[in-house]
Amino acid sequence: MIEHFFKPSNTDQALNLMKEHGSNATWFAGGSKLNARPSLTKKTVAISLHNLALESIELRGNSLYIGAMCRVQSVLDHELTPYGLKQAAQFIYSKHLRNQATIGGEIAAFQEEALLLPVLIALKTRIVTAEVGEMNIEDYLESASRGLILQVVIPDVNLVCLAYNLTRSAAGLSIINAAVSLDQAGESVIAIDGVSPRRAGYSIPVRLRDIEAQKLTEEQLEKAVANSVFPEADIRGSVDYKQYISGILVTDLFAECQRLVKEA
Repeated sequence: MIEHFFKPSNTDQALNLMKEHGSNATWFAGGSKLNARPSLTKKTVAISLHNLALESIELRGNSLYIGAMCRVQSVLDHELTPYGLKQAAQFIYSKHLRNQATIGGEIAAFQEEALLLPVLIALKTRIVTAEVGEMNIEDYLESASRGLILQVVIPDVNLVCLAYNLTRSAAGLSIINAAVSLDQAGESVIAIDGVSPRRAGYSIPVRLRDIEAQKLTEEQLEKAVANSVFPEADIRGSVDYKQYISGILVTDLFAECQRLVKEA
């Protein structure tokens, strides 16, 4: 339970507070994860990010810079947000949650369902942290101690990217969450969540790099994806079902990306 709440006025103060309180402290962004089960925090000190001016969305060339404190609903509503990211933002079914949750918090939190992460990986997202500066989102997610996110950078807002989250109902658990991007040179990124064993209860999407490097027909792609993922059987579905549906979803997304690239 949170017993102490600090509101630093700048990044240096925030980092000093985190250093002072160490393992007892947590960053406080929108609070959608810290105050609700199953992610209810056990930390006793909350360090708020509300005064750090991290809510801008700015286009620099073809790159989109999104402040870590931007609400998911604001990202969804913004005219500059890539279509694939808009799709993924709506995977958070409740508008109330989208108005509370921040994009930085959705990336930094150790969650059972990583609803924004596949599409952010497919968009080749870069993360700017207070501790180390800019880094690839995949490297950030692999870090055991995720640093303070300041900005989320989409390198190319024109990259064709699509996402799909398979559930049994609007508020149901995610079964398979897949995203695919494709550029004009034919280079693709394929990211899927829900197809690998969870690490200490939280999820990190899988990127299918070996398949990305191959030129496959739709039938070959479907089989290759199904054979490259290793899900666990649970209430959401069997291993065979998850492998099968992963192949279907990725193939459909890839085919639609190809069509959009040709029309661009």
